[in-house]
Amino acid sequence: MELSFDLSKSTRRAFRFSELDVAERKTSEFIPERYIRKQDALLPEVAEPELARHFVRLSNLNHHVDKGFYPLGSCTMKYNPKINEDVARLAGFADLHPLSPTSLTLGALQLIYELERLLAEISGFDAVTLQPSAGAQGELCANLITRAYFKNKGENRTKALIPDSAHGTNPASVTLAGFESVTVRSTPQGLIDLEDLNSKLSPDTALIMITNPNTLGLFERDITKIIEKVHSAGALAYLDGANLNALMGIVKPRKMGFDLMHFNLHKTFSTPHGGGGPGGGPVGMTKELEPFQPVPVIEKKTDGYHLNYERPLSIGKLQAFYGNFLVMVKAYTYIRVLGASGIADVSKNAILNANYLKNLIEDVLEVPHPQYCMHEFVASGKALRKFNLKTTDLAKRLLDYGFHAPTIYFPLIVSEALMVEPTETESVETLECFAEAVRRIIQEAKINPEMLRQAPHTTPVGRLDEVRAVKELDVCFRPDRKTQG
Repeated sequence: MELSFDLSKSTRRAFRFSELDVAERKTSEFIPERYIRKQDALLPEVAEPELARHFVRLSNLNHHVDKGFYPLGSCTMKYNPKINEDVARLAGFADLHPLSPTSLTLGALQLIYELERLLAEISGFDAVTLQPSAGAQGELCANLITRAYFKNKGENRTKALIPDSAHGTNPASVTLAGFESVTVRSTPQGLIDLEDLNSKLSPDTALIMITNPNTLGLFERDITKIIEKVHSAGALAYLDGANLNALMGIVKPRKMGFDLMHFNLHKTFSTPHGGGGPGGGPVGMTKELEPFQPVPVIEKKTDGYHLNYERPLSIGKLQAFYGNFLVMVKAYTYIRVLGASGIADVSKNAILNANYLKNLIEDVLEVPHPQYCMHEFVASGKALRKFNLKTTDLAKRLLDYGFHAPTIYFPLIVSEALMVEPTETESVETLECFAEAVRRIIQEAKINPEMLRQAPHTTPVGRLDEVRAVKELDVCFRPDRKTQG
């Protein structure tokens, strides 16, 4: 696996500037001497064709959503429409400086304002802030709003309830906001245990954080009853909107009774997020909570759009600037292209795909909760234990068949879990090919378990010593295909 430095040849250039048509001046006239480099930077010298081919080769070594199926449960790795990228590359958006004055950014402010209104319409909430730049920051923002709300009421509530079927970031967000996390158990059917909920509700409860559909891919049938109990205790109900891909256009979270929720622009609304970002985690809220949202708030007036910082009850700023703007551009484009009926079709097709794929593989993999799922489902690789194999061996072998593995070992309430989310953008043929790959791997486990134990066999890097790889990030390419160090 070559580095760009391996291609470097002295005097080669990918780009050459034209001759100066103005008088030459010394760098020291603009930059203090102490900041001027004494030696040239050690950079590769590569011609444009070699540079382009080098990065294309690297991209082909990776698995990505433009290359193949990416059924990561909970992550919603759907296809990213290229029109979103085209719009985000418009110079008026891509070249906009974050410190530009309001008078020069009215188009951007209008887009943000209208996207807030679109998300409010989809969710049913009265107000939306686009400032949080990730789902977890959206969770934190909602928790901080909750804390500010109760403080303003003169109530010192200290606890947040989190079902064991919720997303894994919830306890961390609660703790960062200053609340104590309290776990609510699930029933054997995978839904919130109402008796356990009753025993955990108290005058100290500030909110409950619910993922609905939950991480088992199941819709909480008693959701209105759950929220009524929470409200009766004087607490708020928060929706982790990471699974909104199963709801939007079908039901509005506010109509279920939720007081706050976060969205994932980088999941539900199609902006690319593999490899760590960027993201967007807007928060929707009721009119009672709206005064506590972060500043600045974008307001529309007769003379245009303005940033309002004069919000005495606000939790303050979440970051230096107003979120990841180009992520907002892509989400706005996605919503406007689809329209209301298209948004509903996304959810319907996601649910249809998930149930179809579940039915294709449930005779070879255990599905602990076989009832109809929403946009994702959880299977278990426990059956592999009799061959001295684990879920991770199945996941690694899938790479040899050209498929990225599903999310594994999450949620924790299912042993040897495989969490599968096909999304709405995959064809019937892709789902059937994936199911056939799973079937073949299960057959391999019976005949030649060592094939799985040593997988993957066809990827640029073989199976890693994962503990060592975490501790020693210098992972070398080994052409002999043996375990990598």
